[in-house]
Amino acid sequence: MTILLLGSGGREHALAWKMLQSSKCTKLFVAPGNAGTASIATNISMQPTDFESIKKFVIEEKVEMVVVGPEDPLVLGIYDFFKNDDKLFTIPVIGPSKEGAKLEGSKEYAKQFLIKHKIPTAAYDSFTAETVENGCKFLETLSPPYVLKADGLAAGKGVVILNNLAEAKTELRNMLVHQKFGKASSKVVIEEFLDGIELSCFVLTDGKNYKILPTAKDYKRIGEGDTGLNTGGMGAVSPVPFADEILMEKIETRIVKPTIEGLQKDGIEYKGFVFIGLINVKGEPIVIEYNVRMGDPETEVVIPRIKSDLVELFLAVANEKLNEITLEIDQRSATTIMVVSGGYPEEFEKGKIISGISAVKDSIVFHAGTKFENDTVVSNGGRVLTVTSYGNDFQEAIKKSYQNIEKLHFDKMYYRKDIGFDLL
Repeated sequence: MTILLLGSGGREHALAWKMLQSSKCTKLFVAPGNAGTASIATNISMQPTDFESIKKFVIEEKVEMVVVGPEDPLVLGIYDFFKNDDKLFTIPVIGPSKEGAKLEGSKEYAKQFLIKHKIPTAAYDSFTAETVENGCKFLETLSPPYVLKADGLAAGKGVVILNNLAEAKTELRNMLVHQKFGKASSKVVIEEFLDGIELSCFVLTDGKNYKILPTAKDYKRIGEGDTGLNTGGMGAVSPVPFADEILMEKIETRIVKPTIEGLQKDGIEYKGFVFIGLINVKGEPIVIEYNVRMGDPETEVVIPRIKSDLVELFLAVANEKLNEITLEIDQRSATTIMVVSGGYPEEFEKGKIISGISAVKDSIVFHAGTKFENDTVVSNGGRVLTVTSYGNDFQEAIKKSYQNIEKLHFDKMYYRKDIGFDLL
């Protein structure tokens, strides 16, 4: 098969790496890709949201499947674009319909879905610029800390947690009235704070059947000890050590099954990944959020632990035959550490020459924000590289990743040295 993968991050490099292990994948294009995907597949200078260019390319190159990495094209309706086009409707798109993608595109829509289908989640209310003072009054009814979430897509940075009521009110006004996150915060969801430890559950569904993929836990904050600003993710561990059989059984029966059944009841077409952000509160799993694609950097630990042929899995999703596939999982642990540009997630410089990638042994380097410049790999984003390792437990895997990171270098390179600290 000729396959087109949309996206440019570490998630897409990991998906490309895995798909190319399949005998069914004869040609892989990545749009726009990065230096890592360029070294194993064919990068195409095309944006994942430019549907007309994608259509032209798919027809010209006889592409037989489209795999969508990031959320933007899904929220904008790429699945529906293909389904409703005379020349494209036979080509499977791995990702949900526009309606399904609202589970990530709108925090309020996701909350309504959770409550409608009786899936455990935190109490909430939502507000706009017109009702901002009602929002401030609602904050007064809650106990700190206060959780504010921009309703729309904010690149993983639209959630603010504050302990001070006055600061929370100021931040609510910043988000709604002063549009701190632009259109994404034209509506803000205020939610009760849940005290527990977070984990991510990944599900692949054909809309009727589903497979639960390995669990993962990522680390969002820039600073050690989970301090400082939120990022797209600084590292991840899989499996999650505390996700035992009892917790997983609760997750499946109370959350995964009702989610897939809810999609069917609501008539929502959904063929792709469901990322369920959970919090474990005294042994009870509660949903924080849905994403409608794989997470990044969680993909870099989840995908390497899947032994099954990923292209075969995707074909089963397209043909609604996921129940006929056996999902094989590598029992080893996998960890990944993200290497970022100095200054990220605020101001940072690009174009830094990266050295040492070829010296990495017994770990996999997935590229996130990189590109080739005069045959040299240079930084091209805030999150630059991620180093994934296997181990008999997460401590052994983490040790390998850190040993290999020491071989990498670029100007102002930074990484957290405490990934997995809360699991010890």
